Amino acid sequence: MVPTKDRNVQSIYIDYKGEGILVDCGEGTQRQMNIAGINRLKVKKILISHWHGDHVSGLIGLIQTMGNQETSQKLIIYGPKGTKLHMNHLLNSCIFDLSIKLEINELNIKNKTVIFENKDYMIEAAPLEHSTPCLGYSFMEKDKRRINLPKAKALGLKEGPLLGKLQRGESVKHEGKEIHPDDVSRIVSGKKSTFIMDTALTQNCYELAENSFLIVSEATYDSSLNEKANQYKHMTAEGAAMIASQAKAKKLILTHFSQRYKTLNDLKKEAKEVFPNTEMAFDFMKVKL
Repeated sequence: MVPTKDRNVQSIYIDYKGEGILVDCGEGTQRQMNIAGINRLKVKKILISHWHGDHVSGLIGLIQTMGNQETSQKLIIYGPKGTKLHMNHLLNSCIFDLSIKLEINELNIKNKTVIFENKDYMIEAAPLEHSTPCLGYSFMEKDKRRINLPKAKALGLKEGPLLGKLQRGESVKHEGKEIHPDDVSRIVSGKKSTFIMDTALTQNCYELAENSFLIVSEATYDSSLNEKANQYKHMTAEGAAMIASQAKAKKLILTHFSQRYKTLNDLKKEAKEVFPNTEMAFDFMKVKL
């Protein structure tokens, strides 16, 4: 909830084909990006889970810095109910020229919903249960067809328009012979990553996380503090592990730990008993899928 000597507050950076997507933007995010060697101008979308300060108080500085560049920038922001009002307050909280194009999408949704889609990926959001409107998000890479170049060359095909059509799933004719996509390629399944922040354990957590390769989840408490977790609508390490287990995920990363924990051993042990492939997040942690 507050920065410590060892841990900053919440922000996760997704890099996909050079495009940057932030999940939350807590205080100090752009400085952390500098240290990590991440170009802030790559950020094209920000997915806000909710409007508590530890998740959004870095927004104004990031927007101002992005606007200092000579090139025209566009930033798309998604967030829960109230996002347009909060953004308006934020932009009027200090004096600066808004020199980037801002697109603000307020998601007043009741169920898991696709909020963005292009040819490469889609983003889903689902409402969670916190003390203020809150959303979880999934980033879903689409399935792709991968060409087997040795097979293609054996049929006399070289890189060019014919291979492009085959990669798009279209059949082609070459030297009088019809070649089907499955003759020279295979489908590679896209990977899904789910981000669950600040919520009680709800059905939407399970639905959003279904079939995820990676789940990043808050784990503010261990199960001995279940009553406190319920009171403040936060997740326990055991609860996050239950989501990962039911989703048949490959990996779980826990984050957003209470300051009461001097070490994370108890949280890690509790989660691993339910879902063995659990890791604890640390600042500047990188995961390649």
